[in-house]
Amino acid sequence: MYQVHVIENGVQAKEQIDSLSGTGFGEENIYLFAHDKDRSEHLTENTNTQEIGMKEQGFLSSVKNVFNSRGDELRSKMQSLGLTKEEADQYEKELDKGKVVLVASDEAK
Repeated sequence: MYQVHVIENGVQAKEQIDSLSGTGFGEENIYLFAHDKDRSEHLTENTNTQEIGMKEQGFLSSVKNVFNSRGDELRSKMQSLGLTKEEADQYEKELDKGKVVLVASDEAK
């Protein structure tokens, strides 16, 4: 299972991460998404959350994302965390509006 939160900025991200940590989610199971790659990397770095890599996506999806558009890449990464295609599409639209999407996975809870 997972939880998804749409937030506005880094301050809200930190507050939500602290809240999730209090309920048993580890930072290693929390992922932040932003449409802008630099913003995404900056948020991930400053909140000690995780980047989605080969472990979560698998080798073929990781390679495929090199050639995908940013939107396709983000939807693929969200789906690798368990979101349905429809959910990934919905949350990617929030990213288009400049929002940040936080996904917490309880897989290791």
